[in-house]
Amino acid sequence: MNIGFFGTAFVMGIAAIGSAFGIGIAGQAAIGSWKRCYMNNKAAPFILTVFAGAPLTQTIYGFLLMGRINAAVLANIEAVAAGTEPDKSLLYFALGIFSGLAFAFSAYFQGKAGAAGSDALGETGKGFAQYIMVVGLCETVALFAMAFSFGMC
Repeated sequence: MNIGFFGTAFVMGIAAIGSAFGIGIAGQAAIGSWKRCYMNNKAAPFILTVFAGAPLTQTIYGFLLMGRINAAVLANIEAVAAGTEPDKSLLYFALGIFSGLAFAFSAYFQGKAGAAGSDALGETGKGFAQYIMVVGLCETVALFAMAFSFGMC
């Protein structure tokens, strides 16, 4: 059994857990903002779904990297059998764990930023561009982690 395959499971699973937490946090804030709008007879901004759904992309990154790690593990098994490369299974194992954690933390804090953006936009009706920029900064961490991890495979 090649331990590198565990990296494929970890990257997807950990990223999805982070997305679930981030979506839960941002979603609760969006629902609370909509409730306040309804209570004040204001139009409820549908755009708050952007904040609630933003952390989902980290699961997609986890899925993409899962496929890349899986292909790298399979290629490494063949190369080790042929004697042309050393065993890199621990690299792929660690890459899955740490990349998954990077995605998870990015998603979690993106959810927190989205929650603050939902609250502020629901209250004032202004500032969407500024709020989404902060959410995008959190996204950038996951994109960098994915790009650098792809480079390691």
